[in-house]
Amino acid sequence: MSLLDIQPFTLDAFFAWQAEQDERYELVGGFPLLRPFAPMGHNTVVVNILSVIGRQLRGQTCRPFTANVGIETFPGQIRRPDAGIDCGSFDPEGYLAAEPVVVFEVLSPVTRDFDRLRKVEEYKRVATMRHVVVVEPKRPQVLVWSRAGEGQWQPDEIVGLDGTIRLVAVSLELPLAELYDRLTFEA
Repeated sequence: MSLLDIQPFTLDAFFAWQAEQDERYELVGGFPLLRPFAPMGHNTVVVNILSVIGRQLRGQTCRPFTANVGIETFPGQIRRPDAGIDCGSFDPEGYLAAEPVVVFEVLSPVTRDFDRLRKVEEYKRVATMRHVVVVEPKRPQVLVWSRAGEGQWQPDEIVGLDGTIRLVAVSLELPLAELYDRLTFEA
């Protein structure tokens, strides 16, 4: 194969290729980008998020999704948040959230600044997105970006296990004590 033969992936080609990989990738600028593995504390927070939102969304149209589902943040660019809420049509064979309304990014040591800055800005560009939640796994601290009227985004920082995340677009309240269940923090 010549170096001239290398071309950016289309979405269909990327998803076909991804289906045969052992690792999870995002599609950035037409090329796959490996998502790094994260420690157990990160995983515990992600599982807790999915448990809480899954329980609260039971029986509703909107449903939680994991990092196995992608979001197209730009044409041909796929990001995989740690968790999210999709309120669009359900395709059991699909790989993309149809109408992502909420995403959760749990910060990890390798990608924390990129996730906190670059990915948040990409998620805000998604027309259906109403809340972007950035979670610090090493202490009870969450930053919630919410789309207000006329597309303006407002931040709300919640600190402490007695705090609660309010996601008005999907009528959910997520107590930080439940998101950080099984984790301990230094005083």
